[in-house]
Amino acid sequence: MPRPGRPRKPKTPASPRIEAFLDMLVAERGAASNTRQAYERDLIDVAAWLTGRNTTLEGANTDDIRGYLDDLSGHEGGTAVRTIARRLSALRQFYRFLVSEGLRADDPAATIDSPKQGRPLPKILSEGEVDTLLTAAQRRGGPDGIRLVALLEVLYATGLRVSELVGLPLNGIARDGRCLFVKGKGGKERMVPLSEPARDALAAYVPLRKDFMVPGREQRQAAFLFPSRTSEDGHLTRQRFAQLLKELAIDAGIEPRKVSPHVLRHAFATHLLDHGADLRSVQKMLGHADIATTQIYTHVVGDRLKRVINDHHPLARPKKLAGAK
Repeated sequence: MPRPGRPRKPKTPASPRIEAFLDMLVAERGAASNTRQAYERDLIDVAAWLTGRNTTLEGANTDDIRGYLDDLSGHEGGTAVRTIARRLSALRQFYRFLVSEGLRADDPAATIDSPKQGRPLPKILSEGEVDTLLTAAQRRGGPDGIRLVALLEVLYATGLRVSELVGLPLNGIARDGRCLFVKGKGGKERMVPLSEPARDALAAYVPLRKDFMVPGREQRQAAFLFPSRTSEDGHLTRQRFAQLLKELAIDAGIEPRKVSPHVLRHAFATHLLDHGADLRSVQKMLGHADIATTQIYTHVVGDRLKRVINDHHPLARPKKLAGAK
C-alpha cells in the first residue's frame, strides 16, 4: 500500500470529478493558482492511497478516510499536524462539492474531528539581520545586485507575499512612486505604501529592467516590474528569488535556513508592531482577510516585551537580602 506523501507535483492526473471540484474553486471562490495546485496535490495523494485499499476517492467511506489520516500521522517521522488538518479540510470541501452536485448522498469526512494544532509563532529576522542582508546585497553592485536590493527593500517595506512580489506589474507602481497597487488572494486589490529606501531602490533599478529581458520576448516580459530572462511566466520565479536569498544569507554570515521570502514578510509585520503600528493597518498591508490571522504577530511582540521587562526593569530584578554583599 502506498504511503501518504507530499509530492511536489501530482504523479497521476486528477480524476474528472477532482478537476470539476478544482474548476469550481477557481470560478466560484476565486482561488489562486497556487491554492488550486495545493488542493490537487492533496486530493491526488489521498486517491493514490485509497487505491491501495481497493477503493476510490469518490467512493471512500468514513473508515477509509480515518485510515488515511491515521497512516499520515503514524508513519516514520510523522506528518505535521497542520498538513493533516489541511488534507482533511480539502477532503471535506471535496465531498461537500460532490453532495451539492448530487454525485454523492453523504459526506464521509463530516464526522471526523480535525487534529488539535498548537499555535506556532512565525519565524522572523531581527532588524539588525535585515540590515545585514541589505548591506550584503548593496555590496554586490551591477544590475543583479541593484535588482536584489530593490526586491529586498520592497519586500521589507510592504510585507508582500512572494507571489505578489515577483509578479508585480510595472503599472502597479503609483504615478508618484509612493505606493504599490497589489492584486492579492482571490483577486482582491489593496494599496501598500512604500518606504523612502524602497522608493530609492526602485528608482535605481527600473532603468536597468531591460537587462533582464530577452530579445523576441520583450512583449511578455515588459509587463512585469521584475522580468526574467529564463522564466516562462516572463517574471522572476518564487523559487529563484528564494534561492537568491539563501545565497545572500551565506554572503551576509546568516544561517540560510533562517532566511526566506516568507520570513521577511513576518519580519515586516513584527517590526511594524514593535514600533507602534496598529494591528488593523498591518492587517490591511498584509492583505489578511481576517484580523485573527494578523494577531499572531502580537504574540511575538508580547514575548519580546516580556523578555525586555524581565531583563531590564528594576522591579523585575531579584532583590538582594539585607546584609548580603
